[in-house]
Amino acid sequence: MKLVIVSAGLSSPSSTRLLADRLAAATLDHVDAEPEVIELRDLATEIARHFVTGFPSDRLAAALDAVAAADGLIAVTPVFAGSYSGLFKSFFDVIDKDALTGKPVLLGATGGTARHSLVTEHALRPLFTYLRAVVPPTAVYAASEDWGDEGLDRRIARAGAELASFLAPAAPAPTTRTAPTPTPVAVPTPRDTAPDVDTTAAIAPRSTTGAITSVDASAGFGIVPFEQRLAALRTE
Repeated sequence: MKLVIVSAGLSSPSSTRLLADRLAAATLDHVDAEPEVIELRDLATEIARHFVTGFPSDRLAAALDAVAAADGLIAVTPVFAGSYSGLFKSFFDVIDKDALTGKPVLLGATGGTARHSLVTEHALRPLFTYLRAVVPPTAVYAASEDWGDEGLDRRIARAGAELASFLAPAAPAPTTRTAPTPTPVAVPTPRDTAPDVDTTAAIAPRSTTGAITSVDASAGFGIVPFEQRLAALRTE
């Protein structure tokens, strides 16, 4: 697994590179990956030349290929004029339009004042959403006064854990499920449920000729026509 860190810091040492390193360390606390750092200030001239010629140098091509092949990306920029730096944007302008599709990208930015803290949401997140990257919920902005503050440490730790959750392979789903053993249910017998019935009585069936008949139990349940039974009653 490969984790690529893109830092657009211009100075050396750089607070942008420091934030990038700390985000990488927080991610590697949760997942085993091989980190690779790309310092954009070393590629500034080659990025500008690529805009003019349309052909990347060997070093720039290697950086672009590394980003495209990465399993995850950490991208950190300094804030200039309230947004990402031109160098940062230029690098992602020359990258292949499909290189970041579905790739998890953790965002970070540094600035001199907390007034720019929403740059990750109004500038960086829309850029990488346009590139169809998968951006974790937590992005980290570090102002000058944030360094050494526990709040920054907590945001870095949370962001690293979120990126690691995108990189870590998901546990395989179970392929079979064991059906629960059914609980035996006692089925009542007719003797348990049926009321006592006088077996000498029965529902009178209809004869095949349509005449109403009755059952004479004393005659062995023979069928007696209704007219014959009525005449017998009249003579009694």
